Amino acid sequence: MGKDNMTVPLWAEEMEEGDFISEAPTYEVGKYFSLFDKTFFKDRSGTELKYYYFEPDVDPENKDKHPLLVFVHGTGNSLVGDICINYAGAEFYATEKYQKSMGGAYVLVPVANERTGDDGKTVGSWDTAYLEPVHALIMEFISQRKEHIGPVFLFGNSSGATFVMRLMDNYMDDFDVVIPVGSSSLPDDSILDEYEKKGKTLFFAIGKRDEFHSFEDEVAPRLPKLEKMKNCFIYTPEWVRNGDKGVASINVGIEMGQHCLVNGVHINLMFDDGTPMDERLPNGMTGWIAQTAEGYKIWNG
Repeated sequence: MGKDNMTVPLWAEEMEEGDFISEAPTYEVGKYFSLFDKTFFKDRSGTELKYYYFEPDVDPENKDKHPLLVFVHGTGNSLVGDICINYAGAEFYATEKYQKSMGGAYVLVPVANERTGDDGKTVGSWDTAYLEPVHALIMEFISQRKEHIGPVFLFGNSSGATFVMRLMDNYMDDFDVVIPVGSSSLPDDSILDEYEKKGKTLFFAIGKRDEFHSFEDEVAPRLPKLEKMKNCFIYTPEWVRNGDKGVASINVGIEMGQHCLVNGVHINLMFDDGTPMDERLPNGMTGWIAQTAEGYKIWNG
């Protein structure tokens, strides 16, 4: 279960007999970074943001619409350079396999202007000051490809998950689907009612043993409301697992394996042997995206 007693998380004794700890994702990081372009955007306030993006092959004569997947990273992830693409969960969504499964999709990864402060802590992470410039970036990206971009999916990991929920709160008419991963900061019921009225979709994903958010205190009380929503998929696994089916453990100063559900999203919510992490998603996250995007085509006529 670990190299020594110092690496064994406290929850290890609660695992079922025969289960095992998986100390790292089973995929190779950075294998597909070359599929992404990198550039900068400056909004009218002067805020400049770096961003990565991937464009599918589209026939300029064909007016088919393809989803735009926006991936927002977690706190500190911008400090690792291009690896941020992976940490945001976006890397594999540009691959031929994922693209084929979705019928083609645009991928956009905005990057926060983070730095390490004098006290060693990350400064400049996502907050409300970023809402307007990130919204402007997304809208500019869409405007340059408006004939080919369809529904907009907002993915967010950890603090990025909270941020994309606030993006949806503030600019709901411009986005279609929000997928927060590893955050309990759901909007209040009145905003969720707006989701229903405007036909928006929520894919809510958080582990029941998330180290940063108490499932019992912060999530469970909101589940009855989510369960009544027409367009809400709730994914709350008992254990967060890696592709090898082991229980995820990232013990680097603070145990956060159960907080890293984005690793599962990154591998399409599919195990390495091809079986789904959730039987309701036989074709994984990309299959769900394709089905949801098709629904929006019908919704918008």
